[in-house]
This record gives sequence, C-alpha cells and structure tokens, in this order.
Amino acid sequence: MNVLILTPDRVGSNLLQRVLTIYMLRKGFDRPVRNLHEITNGIIKYYDTDLKQQVLSKPTSDWGYYQTLDEITNMITSVDHYTTSRMTHYHMVRRQDPIGEQLKFYEFLNQNFYIISCRRRNVFEHALSWGILAHSKKLNAYSASEKIEAFQNIYADGIELQEPSMIKYLDQYRDYMIWVDRYFEVQSYFDYEDSIDNLEKYILNLDFMKDHENNTWKDMFGVEFNDWNCIHKILPDIQMLQHQQAAAQLQSHKHLLISVDKATWDTHKGSSWPEYGLLCNEEFDLLPTEVKQELTKKDWVRTVQLSPELEQLLDQNLVKYQDSNQQIQKLVDHGYLVTGVPIKLQTFKEKQRVIRNFDQMLAQDCLDNRQKQMLLRRD
Repeated sequence: MNVLILTPDRVGSNLLQRVLTIYMLRKGFDRPVRNLHEITNGIIKYYDTDLKQQVLSKPTSDWGYYQTLDEITNMITSVDHYTTSRMTHYHMVRRQDPIGEQLKFYEFLNQNFYIISCRRRNVFEHALSWGILAHSKKLNAYSASEKIEAFQNIYADGIELQEPSMIKYLDQYRDYMIWVDRYFEVQSYFDYEDSIDNLEKYILNLDFMKDHENNTWKDMFGVEFNDWNCIHKILPDIQMLQHQQAAAQLQSHKHLLISVDKATWDTHKGSSWPEYGLLCNEEFDLLPTEVKQELTKKDWVRTVQLSPELEQLLDQNLVKYQDSNQQIQKLVDHGYLVTGVPIKLQTFKEKQRVIRNFDQMLAQDCLDNRQKQMLLRRD
C-alpha cells in the first residue's frame, strides 16, 4: 500500500508519516514499506543488501528539484516495495512544472496511492506556526539537542510577528485547500484538532490498517503512544527550563538536568560520565566523586522540578522510551525511515507566550469574513 500525505506543513504531517510507517512495518504487507519524506525534492535508488532488492530513499544531501515528475514516477514504479511520503503544495509551486506534466503526475498519484489530506480548523494557529518557523528556520526537530539549539534563544527573548506575513501564510493555506480539492481523490482527511491527540486511533482506523491485531504502540514498545509522545516533547522542554517560562509549571526535585548542549557534553565526556539526557538523583549519586565534582563545578547539571504527574510518567516510562528510540533508530539506519519521529515544537499556549505581540496579532483579526468562509469550509 503506497501512502501519500498532502500537506501545507505545520499540520502534523511529518509526525503522521513517520508514525504511520512504523505501524505499517509492524502490521506487515506483501512488500516492504519505506518512508521517503517529500517525493518532489529528490529521491535516489540503490540496492539494499538486507532486502536484496532495489529500493528508494532520500539522498543524504542535495535535496532539490533536479528530477522531472516523469523521472519521479518512473523511480516509484521501478521498485518492488511500498512507500509512505508527503507532498507539499509549496514545493509544487516552487518547481514550476508545466501544467500538463503536473496533471499527468497527479493522475499517477491518484491511481497508485492511498491519499491523506492534512488540514486545520484553527488556521490562525497555523499561521502562528509559520511565523515562528520564519524566526527559528527549523521545520522540525528530531532530538532534544536539535530543539534546544533552534529555540532556546527564541524562548528566552521572544519574537514579534507582522500582519502581512500572517496574511501570506493564511493565503497559502487557502491555496493548498483549493489545490487538494481540484486535483486529488482523497481517501482520508487528517484534521489536526481532531486527530493529533488520537493519532494511534486515526492510523489504526485507516482502511488498510483496520486488521491490526497486536499492532498498538504499547504492543511494539511497552508504552502507550500518547505517553511516549509526551515524554518525547517534555525532555527538551525540561532541558530549556532556564530559558523558557513555558515550563514554569514543573514542580518537584527528583531529577537532574544536563544543562549544556549535547555537542559540548560529548566533547568533554569522560569514560565514567553518564549518557546525555535526564538523570535521576540516584544515578548521579552513583557517579565517581571526581565526576560529580567536575560536573558540579562546571554547573553542567542542575536540579529540575517536575510535577508529580510528570515525575510518575518519567519513572514508569523513561527507560521504555529510551529503548524504543533505539529501535526506531535502527529503522532509520536500515533506511525504512528518513528520520526518527519529530518532536512537538510548541503548544498553542507556548506560542502565545513566545510571541510578544500575540494579543496584537489576535486583535488585528487578519482573517476577514471572506477568508474565514474559504479557509474553514468543510467537505
């Protein structure tokens, strides 16, 4: 089963495609399943020694529009495995393919892929996400260190958005919706507000996934997906405690925070140092005295305050989370996934805190009634 996810970006599409691929690999099909991320900005073909066949993947660099749509079609049809991937409207706009070639490509996709369209009802928040992206230059983060590097200064200082940019992002979303309705036969709609907190339910209720015995995230990794995803988000947030007000609600004193970036930690790490991440006090107490003294002197570990609920969540599931990340990394290493699972960047409340002129943007009411009717229309 080939799966194509249509997206305007900032609507959970990368999370959906990575996690869906993992569930599909667990379920098993008559052919291997491999994730290609975006199919219009470069794919490669090579011989996979494990699968003993030609497979598609993303290049390690040089992503760009150097392949024609016919070349992409021929590459997809030349291999004997299924693909999960996404296609964004803005990539197709930037490619500037002749309309005749686009129509031929869209017909191929409609005939050979199960098509999911990602959407949002809260288009104002969608525009806010794009506004933050304009400052962070980071579409996604796949590790705590990536998120910290991209956002710690933004969380510390805040940003301001401009009304013309907000209107541009809203118009882009409108154009995406028109594009989907005009050219694609959509089998399923992924409505962010309805499905992001019920992602496993959404995936396992897709037509080709309904026969899903022993196929839950807990079956695979021993932890419920929502608990796993919560840990996935809060670990980098915890490590940015000294920079962000968004985590001020964390209250307790059982864990220690490594308060430098991973690159610095790995550069100075000695043989007796722990792995980069979150430590409990008991782990720290077991370190050699000279290591504890060095880390304390450098101020590279700090007590972190967690709510009782988060403390319990981490106590019960942190080891399972770490083990599952190792298993997911093996899927990346073997080419089934392009990257690991992306980390949730900001909640709506966190966006509100980081955008200094949030109230002004809200008061401007960038959406007039005509735009609201177009953007919020339902099928």
